[in-house]
Amino acid sequence: MKNDHLSAAPALSRDAGDGHDAGCRLCALRQGHGAWNARRGFLLAAGAALAGPARAQVDVGSSSAMRQLVPAEGLEQAATQQYGKMLEQAKAQRALAGDSNPQLQKLRGISQRLIPFSPQWNSRASSWKWEVNLIGSKQINAFCMPGGKIAFYTGILDQLKLTDDEAAMVMGHEMAHALREHARARLAKTQATSMGLSLGAQLLGLGDLGNAAANLGTQLITLKFSRTDETEADLVGLELAARGGFDPDASVSLWRKMGEATKNQGGLAFLSTHPSGPDRIRQLEANVPRVEGLYQAAKRG
Repeated sequence: MKNDHLSAAPALSRDAGDGHDAGCRLCALRQGHGAWNARRGFLLAAGAALAGPARAQVDVGSSSAMRQLVPAEGLEQAATQQYGKMLEQAKAQRALAGDSNPQLQKLRGISQRLIPFSPQWNSRASSWKWEVNLIGSKQINAFCMPGGKIAFYTGILDQLKLTDDEAAMVMGHEMAHALREHARARLAKTQATSMGLSLGAQLLGLGDLGNAAANLGTQLITLKFSRTDETEADLVGLELAARGGFDPDASVSLWRKMGEATKNQGGLAFLSTHPSGPDRIRQLEANVPRVEGLYQAAKRG
């Protein structure tokens, strides 16, 4: 992965009068550490669930049963290893943002407002060691690997001139992929198809599938999800962001910006795996009213 030298890019813009603070109202990361304290995250998630309605406002159905074919622990461990290698490479190229970087501080502040609401979508998330990092690159890209490993590239912030609310929609979307375990399900479907397996084969002990998770390499970063996966991530991410106090209308403005970027540039990493289009925008517009109450409640709180 070739990354451009990390430059002193402008911080994420603040919407006029939105009142968002870079600091988290719910909690704060330990000074100098990008990893989320699991115990603190669990306690705050429980508090967040009491503070707001726990019932999901968007309808995405149940997660794919196929994911059960792949051990979650093995996939999360593989993701952690791949994420660590990626950070080491970025650091060696002077492309990894330091803790004092304003854009990184903004992103971590956003994550602190979304993470407490993640366990309602996946109980494992309360014990994930969440991390948020920023890599200097012109690529328009961001992702969240299994286990809560988040990365943004400066290109998606700078070239799209994301507001805080729009950046929260990107982060919520990527977190949703991890929470809904789309990578786990995709790996299971791919491996099961190639091996001629059915869901019932898990009873036999699928060591080969477990090994496959450990050999994914960079595939965890470049996975192309299905249209259904993308819709789920859009809606779950929309709700996560709204619960965190970010304007749900930003989901629409975000994807309009993505659409413009698609017209103006070719070969964008993010857009190759997250295609934009009028159907996507219409679906988000239809669901914004569902989470408007959550947003207003978060703003009052």
